[in-house]
Amino acid sequence: MTAFSRLKKHPNAFRRMTGITPEKFDEIFLQLKPVYKEWNEQRLARPKRKRKIGGGRPFDLGLEDRLLMLLIYYRTYMTHVLLGFLFRIDDSNVGRNINPLQPLLAKIFRIPERKVEITEDEMIALFFDGTEQPINRPKRGQRKWYSGKKKRHTIKHQVVVARKRKNPGRSRKRQKRKVRIAAVSKSFTGKTHDKKMYEQTRTVSPSQIPKKGDTGYLGTALEIPWKKPKGRELTQCQKRSNRRFSSERVTVEHGIGKMKIWRMASERFRNRLHTHTVMFKNVAGLHNLMFA
Repeated sequence: MTAFSRLKKHPNAFRRMTGITPEKFDEIFLQLKPVYKEWNEQRLARPKRKRKIGGGRPFDLGLEDRLLMLLIYYRTYMTHVLLGFLFRIDDSNVGRNINPLQPLLAKIFRIPERKVEITEDEMIALFFDGTEQPINRPKRGQRKWYSGKKKRHTIKHQVVVARKRKNPGRSRKRQKRKVRIAAVSKSFTGKTHDKKMYEQTRTVSPSQIPKKGDTGYLGTALEIPWKKPKGRELTQCQKRSNRRFSSERVTVEHGIGKMKIWRMASERFRNRLHTHTVMFKNVAGLHNLMFA
């Protein structure tokens, strides 16, 4: 009996360990199989391959278990040693089993970096915010990775969140705001300011949709709350406007907060930094699968 078939018998444990339900897992797996088959055929038929097709060491696990292991890794961010113990393989083979699946998942989720596409239900506003994650102290260029806000070395992304309209048929109290991660930028060093991320990302979105951010986006085209003038106070009207603005902009905080259910996106990042964007986008895709 495979690890997947054992865990699938316990739906609550399955969701706690992967962040998604068994039904959502099946949806991903059905999309992954043809993409993986095409990738594997290209890998085996590459011109510089020395062995004949069929030669070489096969994978220790089936595709289902390899996908399950990757999702457990995203959700718990446990070490390869512990993952290898759970799936009864050597810890040196964990990366070999899960690393090829990460760019394939990114092709399935298709989280854009610049071009934001929204549906009719999401034409309320787009919310922009930066999020940063701790990393190990780099050996070189430590200053550019150091975040003055977090007081540690971090890696950053700009996240764009779209909120769906409320269902008029349901009471206000019973409705939950469904949010979707509409875009995730490339990674930036921890020292990079939110405004600079916005300018370098050059996000493309529908012009008629309001775009909102916090005061870190001062000087950009985004709508931001009123900022207290030096030596003066905000008027009561401006304070009320800021409260309304905050109650709307909290959408992006909810979206980023739910992404960090997957501990790979919240704990100190231990992998190579150039892999962070793909992993972070995959977490955004898993968030949309469950919460959007």
